[in-house]
Amino acid sequence: MNESFVKVETRGRVGLLTLDRPQVLNALSNEVIDQLYDAIQAFEGDDNIGAMVLTGSSKAFAAGADISAMAGWSYMDVYKADYLGGKWEDLRRTRKPIIAAVAGYALGGGCELAMQCDFIIAAENARFGQPEIKLGVIPGYGGTQRLPRAVGKAKAMDLVLTGRMMDVHEAERAGLVARIVPVERLLDEALEAAATIASMSLPAVMMAKECVNRSFEATLDESLLFERRNFHALFATEDQKEGMQAFVEKRQPDFKHR
Repeated sequence: MNESFVKVETRGRVGLLTLDRPQVLNALSNEVIDQLYDAIQAFEGDDNIGAMVLTGSSKAFAAGADISAMAGWSYMDVYKADYLGGKWEDLRRTRKPIIAAVAGYALGGGCELAMQCDFIIAAENARFGQPEIKLGVIPGYGGTQRLPRAVGKAKAMDLVLTGRMMDVHEAERAGLVARIVPVERLLDEALEAAATIASMSLPAVMMAKECVNRSFEATLDESLLFERRNFHALFATEDQKEGMQAFVEKRQPDFKHR
């Protein structure tokens, strides 16, 4: 039987995914990503799930890719296998929101995995960085692309070229982290945020996520049109009728996610 590296739980309308390789600080490998991808796809196809939380341990969200596994690989090994492509990159195409709940180290591939999520809630002991330059390589899982979009060119250059770590307060000031919480409150805060998201109309949530992501991928005019058309489209949903009627009647809406 294959070893399990990802724990999967359901908390109401929230799917909880926990990286579970404590002996290597949740280092990422093809096997870990395969299991994570399969679990996310299962939640994607479950109508009873409206949002997800991805977390690790109190010591490490993920301390990077599995260096010991790749140390002996050649150029053709990584190129022909499209290492860090495939399911690794397919994670970002998840339509339902994913919150990264980060404690401890989120380095290299771990930082890049957190950035693939929709936002990061971080514990006070969280540390972020892209130390690949110290190994004679560069980030290969989005670190040179997503990090500048999150924190700006100057901060990204500093982190990528020196390989230094930044603490959670610097990460929040730079825009990488959405919230800082005590370590003991991390999972509760992330699950509460995910439950709030999951209580909203799922079509509206998915369209909102698509629109925000679109802002990084198109011109302002194109993104504004994309936003406006999605806004228009939501008037064809039952949830829009229920949400606005509930507001008029001063009650909580009862969304049916259709």
